[in-house]
Amino acid sequence: MILRKLNLSKITLHLMFITMSLAFILPLILVVSISFTNEKWLMLDGYRFWPKEFSSAAYQYVFSGAGSILNAYAVTIFVTVVGTLLHLLITAMLSYSLTRPEVKHRRALTFFVYLPVLFNGGLVPQYILLTQILHLKDTIWVLIIVYLVSTVNVLIMKNFFRTIPDSLIESARMDGSGEIRTFFQIVLPLSKPALATIGLFVTIAYWNDWMTASLYIESPNLRPLQYLLQSLMNNIGYLQSNAQASKSMEAAIGMLPSEGARMATCVLAIGPIILLYPLLQKYFEKGLTIGAVKE
Repeated sequence: MILRKLNLSKITLHLMFITMSLAFILPLILVVSISFTNEKWLMLDGYRFWPKEFSSAAYQYVFSGAGSILNAYAVTIFVTVVGTLLHLLITAMLSYSLTRPEVKHRRALTFFVYLPVLFNGGLVPQYILLTQILHLKDTIWVLIIVYLVSTVNVLIMKNFFRTIPDSLIESARMDGSGEIRTFFQIVLPLSKPALATIGLFVTIAYWNDWMTASLYIESPNLRPLQYLLQSLMNNIGYLQSNAQASKSMEAAIGMLPSEGARMATCVLAIGPIILLYPLLQKYFEKGLTIGAVKE
């Protein structure tokens, strides 16, 4: 009887996880299928998990300005990689210093770090700071600096560093290790789960950011991928909304792979993130559980 109950609970648990997995996977499969479907059949038959007629017209349209797409990819990759590394370095150094008892006024510094969560200056002071004081408008560094520090990530890393025994750090000091060497050779290697978890969140934030470019970037060579794809979708919508002006324009717009192009841009935008997640998955759960528990 007990074995039957255990088997029933296992089956129920497996069915629940299978259902949740399908709920996440099937929409992604549908998006990929739509991006490779002929626009005519999309209008006639709607969405299908398997294309009735394969077509790469959506990707050809998206890559019609191949130079701008590749340049946007390069900008996004640079901003994501450099921004994530700098964010992790600054967050780890700040969090570690706030956990050390020998740092004076660390409680006041912790409150100063936490204060922006309670009182945020808003967009206007940020715009004035970045454009008129730091003079970062229309530079690639403005895309990096906006996400350089996060209060939530600092608090997570701070709680994680508390789990590292003080005796380990004291032993390193007794062996002649300085603060910088102790931090980079002992503390950081032990912090891989928390760093990987925060790194994944920050990578997604940098990769999906288009608002910053719309506010501070004017040069076409500095536009990231998400901003370019957003502009592409807005252009398609604008052309379709004004297609009634003339029959010739209406016919031309009818040939645009609008739905397929939207799904193709989704595939291009989420592809690298999907490939990144399995590499960090083994650290993800541990980093969340350890960093989120306060002693």
